Amino acid sequence: MTGLPELPDSATAFADATWADLEPRFDALAATPLDEGTVEAWLAAWSRLAALVHEAAAAAMIAYTADTADEARREAHLRFSTGILPRVDEREAVLAGRLVALGWTRPDLETMLRRFRTTVAIFREANVPRLAELEGLAAEYQRLTGGLLADWEGERVPLPRLLPHLRSPDRGIRERAFHGIGAPYREARPALAALFDRMYHLRQAVAREAGFPDFQAYSFAAKHRDDYGPDDCRRFHEAVEAVVVPAVGRVLERRRRRLGLDRLRPWDLQVDPAGREPVRAFADAAEFEARAERVFAAVDPVLGGQFATMRVEALLDLESRPNKAPGGFCETLPVRGRPYVHMNAVGLLEDVTTLLHEAGHCFHAFAAHPLPVLWQRHPGAEAAELASMSMELLALPYVAEPGGFVSPPELARAWAEHLEDILLTLAHIASVDAFQSWIYTSGEGEEAAARDAAWLAIRARFETGVDWTGLEPERVARWYRQLHVFLYPFYYIEYGIAQLGALQVYRNALADRRRAVADYRRALALGATARLPEIYRAAGARLVFDAAGMGALVALVEERLAEAETA
Repeated sequence: MTGLPELPDSATAFADATWADLEPRFDALAATPLDEGTVEAWLAAWSRLAALVHEAAAAAMIAYTADTADEARREAHLRFSTGILPRVDEREAVLAGRLVALGWTRPDLETMLRRFRTTVAIFREANVPRLAELEGLAAEYQRLTGGLLADWEGERVPLPRLLPHLRSPDRGIRERAFHGIGAPYREARPALAALFDRMYHLRQAVAREAGFPDFQAYSFAAKHRDDYGPDDCRRFHEAVEAVVVPAVGRVLERRRRRLGLDRLRPWDLQVDPAGREPVRAFADAAEFEARAERVFAAVDPVLGGQFATMRVEALLDLESRPNKAPGGFCETLPVRGRPYVHMNAVGLLEDVTTLLHEAGHCFHAFAAHPLPVLWQRHPGAEAAELASMSMELLALPYVAEPGGFVSPPELARAWAEHLEDILLTLAHIASVDAFQSWIYTSGEGEEAAARDAAWLAIRARFETGVDWTGLEPERVARWYRQLHVFLYPFYYIEYGIAQLGALQVYRNALADRRRAVADYRRALALGATARLPEIYRAAGARLVFDAAGMGALVALVEERLAEAETA
């Protein structure tokens, strides 16, 4: 077969590439004759080229998020995110169209081919510059929020540094930390609202161009949500309102009584109800990594070995520092077959849970990498988050192992915090998803004031047991901190779907831990070669949108929480 592009061995060869450097390679794929005899070699070449480009782009993004104040890194990231990747998407839609038109199929590629058919159907060349502009606005959000600092005891410090103070037994300190974290977002609100105005109009324009009534409808197609839809998400919201919100009310009422307060304020939600000082889980990143490796090895030796590989290859950036992008994420380097983790750890037990979560994504990347075609490896976020949230519950029992993060008596406290957080987070997920749905379908989402008012109304629907009197600006500011709304629209309901799946994996582990871990790893190895319900079945779970199914899992959480609180 002739005409296939020559490709380098490493993505570093594309580190300084421009679209002009890459375009001829995509042109070669577009011009290569395609038939039943040539298709497999052609697909392998396309997969390799896509992996090289996406790894080079990931490396630029990783470098930028590590230091958002570095202008050279910002420019490199923007070169990929606004100048290269939108053009890659454009060309890949053409290549996908060639493959779809051929009518060729293979059982292990059916998910990929179904997605390609959707990609071809919704692609519009006029949207390429819009999507490029959206990537630039996303980088601006990271720049604005990554540079936010709080005043604390005479210093200007990154916001994550205040998180431990939200757990202080001293209520005055907690309140100051709460306002310290919220104040920079309140001050940045005009800039962030203006930024979102531009995002809103671009996203709605993308949807209309592709023939959809709004960006929500477009997003469900673009995210290849073939196994559930907006109506299922509404059922999820209603089920949360019916069974999770009352459970949260019961949990927070116990918290109020244990703290001896007449009312809970938002700065009372993370402090230990027994008045104990926050658990200092580790002193620095080196200790964090070493202890985490022992935990994962206890879950499964293969997983422990994979995490050890990440340590050796410097694929972990865990500590908080100035100008580092907020939050945490796992990025996959598809050529190397390696994941990378970005975090802002400050030594809390919460940081441990975050790393357990991101490590689940890492193990997913390791498990799926042997699949030969790039698009076989990456399932939807619902399956990706099942990997991460299940790992939280599978690994938490081992954080008190010798050389772990807590003493055995502290393990019950860790469980209590985590289980309480699951209930609170499910309610939060429902509110964020309902809010995003309102933004793009109500007809009022273009107005900043209307968005803020809608957020308050939706939060009131899903948030109970907390007194926000006099704190409306702080309550509004919470959605500006939700980076998914800005960077990854409609990427949030997946956390709720996956949390309910993870609770089923955990329930299985209570009966047979070894089998539950084996099922978990089997599901991860499927990558994107199966539909979502099949992946969940492989893990020993099902998709849950109904109040009855959700209620049984909430009951399990409340039962285990009661045990942890009395241990």
